[in-house]
Amino acid sequence: MAGFKHLVVVKFKEDVVVEEILKGMEKLVSEVDSVKSFEWGQDIEGQEMLRQGFTHAFLMTFDKKEDYTAFVSHPSHIEFSATFSTAIEKIVLLDFPSVLAKAPA
Repeated sequence: MAGFKHLVVVKFKEDVVVEEILKGMEKLVSEVDSVKSFEWGQDIEGQEMLRQGFTHAFLMTFDKKEDYTAFVSHPSHIEFSATFSTAIEKIVLLDFPSVLAKAPA
């Protein structure tokens, strides 16, 4: 599935309980049907100078851009974004139509 992707890479503030944020994000994506898949990970291999302090990546997949647009305006997303925004020190956000170069085996 190619579709439309929403990629968020963050560095959380020092005092943030990341597990609480992760639970909130998993709850959010379970409430919004337009999110077709959600995955996340924490960097464990990157060299500090290359990752520039970023520690976590989150990736959501939507069938099309319009589904992503609906997600952004969904009340659950708006509510969670307020909490998420206060927890982050740095963020990179990319939203893009994806090109499938190699299908999963």
